[in-house]
Formats: sequence, structure tokens, C-alpha cells
Amino acid sequence: MRKRLALTALALATAVTAGVAAPATAARPDPVQQELETLLRSADAPGALASVMDRNGNVRTYTSGAGDRDTHAKMPRDGQVRIGSVTKTFTAVVVLQLVGEGEIGLDDPVEEYLPGLVRGKGIDGHHITVRQLLQHTSGLPDYEDDVTNDILERRYLSPRDALDVALRHEAVFAPGAKGEWGYSSTNYLVAGLIVQKVAGRPLAEQIDKRIIQPIGLRHTYFPAPGETTVRERHPQGYRQDSPGATPRNVTEIDPSASWAGGAMVSTNSDLNRFFSELLKGDGNRLLDEDQRAQMRTTVDMKVDGYNAGLGIISMPLSCRSGDNRVAWGHSGGIPGYGTWAAATDDGRIASVTMTLEPKTGQAMGHLEAAMKAGLCP
Repeated sequence: MRKRLALTALALATAVTAGVAAPATAARPDPVQQELETLLRSADAPGALASVMDRNGNVRTYTSGAGDRDTHAKMPRDGQVRIGSVTKTFTAVVVLQLVGEGEIGLDDPVEEYLPGLVRGKGIDGHHITVRQLLQHTSGLPDYEDDVTNDILERRYLSPRDALDVALRHEAVFAPGAKGEWGYSSTNYLVAGLIVQKVAGRPLAEQIDKRIIQPIGLRHTYFPAPGETTVRERHPQGYRQDSPGATPRNVTEIDPSASWAGGAMVSTNSDLNRFFSELLKGDGNRLLDEDQRAQMRTTVDMKVDGYNAGLGIISMPLSCRSGDNRVAWGHSGGIPGYGTWAAATDDGRIASVTMTLEPKTGQAMGHLEAAMKAGLCP
């Protein structure tokens, strides 16, 4: 969960169709499977799983390692996982739908929707816009490190409780300051509260009604308050409390503190369906043309070639074939799991998950490399 994109920056510095992975050959080992194996070796992760779809709609699923470190149970194909900050893309889509309906203005101040709520040292909701929340240019401080123990110890935090934690900290920079960008889950905490205020309904319900049901994500959900288990078939998730420590099982947590920025559960194939629909032009069931254009209007993340849109990131792909392109997606981590999911405009989609919280740039870099291997022809 913590500062996924900062880890990405650090990392940069340093089958057959329908559910069966294509067999590797001596001449050309499968690049996704190779990257998964590298990921497990480098990060000491118990397991990893992935789903890749090519531009013709052919799907390959992959597994590596064990689904349970203690029992050595087989890794389930396309099992449910906690997707961490990939949740932010879902939240951003709901906000943009409400923008399209005239209920929210991207350049309106937060104060208009949550009067008197966003206040702190150098923090004033009068001067922060909805766009700045979704693009991480608000300067709001991140609260995630402060709530890790609450998550692990299964303590419920309401969104307002979590916001109180965040507002104990000073602003990182002035909202919209030139050249400034800072990843903070507090932005999405506030965005989720705006959705609830405007819609008059819970955020989880809005995500289900506006995204999950319309595009048929059968294995994706927003956990209910107090829900600590993963509902369907899933690999166990792990965490290292210190470098080199034996990973411990943290599958059952309370993700409430992550809420709009990181609480959801999904599968790799469902994430592929979601990003496929999100990038689609004609017939898009999530966003109209204007809102898609807003989502893909980016600012520099201060990482070479990486740019932040509204709930989505653009990143360069340098494929061995020389067929270079741009991918759009999001990463996510939470105790137990780390995920990268992205798609290209020509219809290639990949989602990869490791069953260990990625706490180093190297681990996140290998996770990203596996995802990119699935996007390259």
C-alpha cells in the first residue's frame, strides 16, 4: 500500500487461450513466466499470478510458487486478491461519471462539497480542487504509514477517522504548485467522501452500481465494514516485518483505513476487463469521450516517462520487438499483496499480482516488469 509510485521510481533507478499458460520452449521461454520466476526469487514472495490478453482477445493465465506458504497448496489460477491502490482508478471513474452528469466540477474547490472538513497546517479545502485530488497535485499529506497497524490488527477506521489521522500532518506543498507532484492516498479519501456527499449513497454501492455490475466484474467487490476475509478462492497473502524476515500470513486484515484508495478485492482477469473497458473508444460503458480525455490529461510524475492522469498512470513500454508504445494503468499494494494492471490502446492488457506486500523498489520493479512483458508483442 505505502507509496507505490515512489517505489516505482526507486525501481527505475536501480499458454494457451482461456486460462492455461502457454508452455515455454527452449528457443523462446515465455517472458511473463520468466518475470514471475524472477519476481519470486528477488522478492522472496511465496507466489505470483497473472492474466494477459492480446489484441485478438486471447487470454493466458499464469501462476508461480505456492498459494499457501505453510501447506504448499497449489496457487489458484485467477484467484481473488486485494488490489490495494488499483482501487483509486475505480474511485476516479465514479467521480468522472458524476462530473459527466453535472454533479461535480473538476475545478471546483473541495470546500464546495465538504464545507469546513478539510483543514490543517497549510491545508484549506477552499484552495484544493477535485482535479488536484485525482491527480495528486493537492499537496495533501499521506496518511498510509499511520494506519498500517490498524489494518493489520483488524481495527475498523471510518473514512472520517482516517481523514483525522491524515490532517494531523502538514501540507507537503501548496495546491497546484508548479512542478509539484506527490502521491497521497489522502486525496482519494477526500474524493470518496465527495462521492458520498453528492450521490447521497455509500461509495461501495456507487462503485458496484456504476462499474462492477455494468461491465460484469463477477469477482470484484468493495469489502463491507468489518469484513476481514477474502470471499472466494484466493492465494494467501504475506508480509515481511523487516528485510530478510520470514513472511507471515496477513490474508485476513481490515482494509477499511485504505477505503477509497485501496480496499477493493478483485482478480487479474476482472482487472483486465476493467482496464479494457476503460480504454475503449466507441461503446465505452464507463466514461464518455470528454471524461476519458480528462482522465488521460497528465502531469509529470518526476519519473522518466511516467505521467499521472486522473486515477491512472501512463508509462512507456520498450518492447524487445522494437514495437514501443504507451501503457495506461495503476499499481497497488496492501499488506499481503502487490498488483500492477495496465492496458494499451491497441487492446493488449495485463494484470500481475505477487502474494507479498511489495516494500522495496526492486520488488515493485520486478512486478512491473512482469506486467510489461504481458503487454509487449
